Amino acid sequence: MTQADALLLAKAVNKAEKKTTYATVVIAPPHIYLSIVGKAAAEISLAAQTVSVHDGGAHTGEVTARQLKDLGVSYVIVGHSERRAAGVTDAEVQAKVTKVLAAGCTPIVCIGEQSRDEHGDFFSFVEGQLRSLAEGLSAGQLKKVVIAYEPIWAIGTGKTATAEDVKEMQLFIESTLTKLYDRPTARKVSLLYGGSVKPHNAAVLHAEGGMDGFLVGGASLKAADFSAIIAATN
Repeated sequence: MTQADALLLAKAVNKAEKKTTYATVVIAPPHIYLSIVGKAAAEISLAAQTVSVHDGGAHTGEVTARQLKDLGVSYVIVGHSERRAAGVTDAEVQAKVTKVLAAGCTPIVCIGEQSRDEHGDFFSFVEGQLRSLAEGLSAGQLKKVVIAYEPIWAIGTGKTATAEDVKEMQLFIESTLTKLYDRPTARKVSLLYGGSVKPHNAAVLHAEGGMDGFLVGGASLKAADFSAIIAATN
C-alpha cells in the first residue's frame, strides 16, 4: 500500500462511517501512514498494527505504546496471527497489553487456533492463550481489552468459520473468562471475529455469531467491501 492508496481508502471509509448509527469504526494503517490517515479520516479511530514490548531505550526500529498514543492512536492490535507466526509469544502479548493499557490505549488482542480437530483440542489452545493474557491483569484492566478471535485456518484461505463455529467460540471465551475472573467481568469484554469476513457473510456472522464486531482483513483494503461490512453491523 502506498501513501496515496492509504489516503484514498481512509477518505472513502470516513465517508461511509458518517452513515453509521451504532458501529464503532477503527482503521489500522501501517505505522508510517498513521499521521496522514488520522488527518484524512478525523472521525474514525486509529489503531496501530503492532507495538513494541519496550517502553524505550536502545531498541532501534521499535515503536512504543506512548509514541503511538502521541500520534493519535486509540487502539493497538496485539498478537495478530502474522505477528505470532513471526515469533511473538503469549508472554510477549501479555507484556505488550500491559504497555498499551498504561499508555491509555485499548489493546485488541488476537487469539485463535491453527486448525480445528474433531476432538476439540483447539479449545485447550485458545484457553491457554486466554490464561496467559489474564496473568497480571486485574478485572478492571481486562474490561478495557478487546479480544479478537481469528482462527488461523480461516485467514486468507477463503475458508470461513460458520456462524455456529463463531457462536461456539464466543460462548467458550466468555466461559473461560468467567472462570478466570467472574461473569460480570467476562460480559464486559468486547469480542470480535476475524477470518475471511466479506460483504456476503458479514450480516449472518454478526447476527448469529454472537460477537460484537469484526477484525477485517483483506476486505478492509477495498472501500466498497469495507463499507458494506460496516453497514452489516450497523
